[in-house]
Amino acid sequence: MSGRSRRSGVEDLWFRSVRQPDGSTVRVPSKRNGLGSRWRARYVDDAGRERTKAFGRKSDAQAWLDGETADHVTGVWTDPKLSAVTFGVMAEAWIKTKATRSPKTVAGYRSLLDTVILSRWSDVELRAIAFEDYQVWLTGLSVDGSSKRPGAGLSASRVIQAHQVVDQVVRYAIKAKRLRVNPVDDVELPRKAEAEKRYLTHEQLHRLAVAAGRFRTLILVLGYCGLRYGEATALRVSDVDGGKINVSKSVTFVTGRGLVEGPTKGKTNRTVPVPAFLSKLLATEIGDRAGEALLFESRRGGWLTVGELRWAFDPAATAIGVEGLTPHELRHTAASLAIATGANIKVVQRLLGHKTAALTLDRYGHLYSDDLDACAVALDAAATKATRTTARGAL
Repeated sequence: MSGRSRRSGVEDLWFRSVRQPDGSTVRVPSKRNGLGSRWRARYVDDAGRERTKAFGRKSDAQAWLDGETADHVTGVWTDPKLSAVTFGVMAEAWIKTKATRSPKTVAGYRSLLDTVILSRWSDVELRAIAFEDYQVWLTGLSVDGSSKRPGAGLSASRVIQAHQVVDQVVRYAIKAKRLRVNPVDDVELPRKAEAEKRYLTHEQLHRLAVAAGRFRTLILVLGYCGLRYGEATALRVSDVDGGKINVSKSVTFVTGRGLVEGPTKGKTNRTVPVPAFLSKLLATEIGDRAGEALLFESRRGGWLTVGELRWAFDPAATAIGVEGLTPHELRHTAASLAIATGANIKVVQRLLGHKTAALTLDRYGHLYSDDLDACAVALDAAATKATRTTARGAL
C-alpha cells in the first residue's frame, strides 16, 4: 500500500449531507443521530478488505486512521484477528520450520516447550502476552520452575534457554504479520555463574590415560587434539591419516532416539594434527581393522557411550587427585597445552573447531596473560632503545 486508500477517511454517523435543487448541500440528522459513537474511521487494507472503527471524538478517529495507514506504509501493520491465535499454535508452527536443525537441537526445543513453556503460555493469545506478566513468570522459573521437582528452581542457563525459545516463537509471529511488536523483548535474565575451568598438566594427562586402562588412547586424543567427545566417538579408522585426524562427524544423545550421528557442532569439517607419540598409539589401536570400523568402539559394538567411558574415567580421575573431572575438561586441557607451546589464537580456533577466533579468545584469552606481560617487556625495551638513539642523534 503506497499511500492512503481512496476509500479511507472519517465519517460523521450522526449527520449526512443532502444535495438541494440549487446544487448546494445541507447537513441533516441521520437515522443514527444520537445513537452510539458519532465518528467512524475506515480504510481498505492491502487485501481489499475494509477496516472500520467507531469513536466518540473525531480527533480520536483521525489519529487511529493515521496510525493504521502509516503502519501499512512502513510494513508493520498486523491484522488484529491474526494476533488472536494462541502462543501454543504459533509455537507448533515455528518448530516445524526447524526441521533442518540437528536432531539434538530440535529435541532441546521440544523439551523446553513441553516441560517449561507451554504449561503457562499455550492457551494465551499472542496479543494478550504482556511484558510484565512474562517478566514475572520468567523470574519465577529460577525459584519454582522445575517440572520434575516441585518447589525447585531452574538453573540460570535453563531459564535463558527457555526465554530464547519464547523469543524465537514471538519473532516468528512478527515476521508472519501476527504481531506488531515483541512483548518479551528486553527482559531481565538471570546471570550465569562462570564455571571454573580446569587444565591438566602433561604429567596429569598421561597419568589419567594410564589409569583409565583400555581408554588410554582415547583420553590422549581428547587431551592433545581438542576433539569434542561426540567427535571422537564418531571417528572411523579411515579418519586417521598419518599424523592427522579428519573430523567431520559427531555422535550425540537425543532424547527419544538415543545416539544419533550427524555433522559437527559447527557443521564444518577440520583436520587436526596428532603428536608423533600419539600417532604410534593410534596405529596400535587401529591394527588391521577396516577403514569403516569405529576407532573407539563400545564393548557391545557400536558407538561408545559417555557412560561406558566414565566407568573407568571417574575412578582414574580420583586416583590422580582430580576429583570430579569430566571428559569435556580434556578439551580445555588441549587448548591450554597448545597455548603453552606458543600457538596463536587462530591456531587454537582451528584446533578446537570454533566458528570464530573471538569465541576462542573469550574462553581461553586469559591463558595468554603471560604473553601480554612479555609483550609489555619487549615494548619497553624497544622504546628505551629508540629513546637512546634519538638522544644520541640530538647531540
